Amino acid sequence: MANLKVTILHDVWEEGPPEPEPEPVKAPRGKAGKRTKKKKDPMHDREEIFEALTKLGHEPSYYVLDGKNQSLLGLARCGAELIFNLTESYAGEDTMDKNIAAYLELLHIPYTGGGPQALYLAQDKSLAKKIFDFHKIKTPDFATSYKGRTDHSHDIEFPLIVKPVSEDGSIGIDTGSVVESVKELMERIHYIHEEFDSPALIEEYIEGREIYASILGNDNAEVLPLIELDLSKLPKGTPRIAGHDVKFDHETEAYRVTKSAPVEDLDDETTKKLQDTALAAYRALKLRDYGRIDMRLNKKGQVYVIEANPNPWLSSAAEFAMAAKKGGYSYTDMIEKIVDLARARSM
Repeated sequence: MANLKVTILHDVWEEGPPEPEPEPVKAPRGKAGKRTKKKKDPMHDREEIFEALTKLGHEPSYYVLDGKNQSLLGLARCGAELIFNLTESYAGEDTMDKNIAAYLELLHIPYTGGGPQALYLAQDKSLAKKIFDFHKIKTPDFATSYKGRTDHSHDIEFPLIVKPVSEDGSIGIDTGSVVESVKELMERIHYIHEEFDSPALIEEYIEGREIYASILGNDNAEVLPLIELDLSKLPKGTPRIAGHDVKFDHETEAYRVTKSAPVEDLDDETTKKLQDTALAAYRALKLRDYGRIDMRLNKKGQVYVIEANPNPWLSSAAEFAMAAKKGGYSYTDMIEKIVDLARARSM
């Protein structure tokens, strides 16, 4: 494939020199001022992608959307032949990533990763779960509640996990998210409403192993080797969940004692069940190019899809790249594959 002018598109909150221990960035959102996600190293993936693109003979450059109309106009004139889309928010609003993808569609510039449909469907966890139900993909029974209104409800049983319906990056998920009584449930729903001005997603809590399936491709998508986030060493009495502290807070014991690694101890039947379930979820939500499906495997061998992640983090230390490496891809090979998949849509 011919060499390309590839623009790496990213958010304004990622701008600036890399910091080993970045402070969380706050941005106004809703009535309570919601937070944007805090990444372990907010520039690391961008720089690695730039290096990989250079090795592949492309001409990479950076472009930042700063939340102002002028930056949108500049994007239209940037001369990119392909956009490597790393955006997750716009003007501090982390539900606007779908609008950025839609804008790129209007510009007719090919770009990597999920389209506006996939970004919308995956972000609205309640809607995603309804789609999973339609496709017979097992997902925890759930209800949604917003200030006294119930949008959807299965018959659900304690213990439950309560989280915002449209956040990602484990925002709003901590040790208080798992509840075992009506009193705790009401308190947590109130917290979600007040802190995030968001409907609360109330799910049956699935005790089990946290398994991630990374998927690379479109029509002939490949499920890469499975990765497990080992939560078994969390402090006694702590729910076995991948909360914000587990994923992003370097100072906590929860962060220090959890790690991700390729799964080595599953039999072929269980592995295939996880892979098939992940691929079905990937297709049901119209993910493309690359994505990650988060699942729970309980002691009975049942697989539950927890959520789908279009455009997951591409740092070489993250689960997607870890799975790609286990599957025989170098980091540069992985980036080349993603670029080729995106480029093929415009040919």
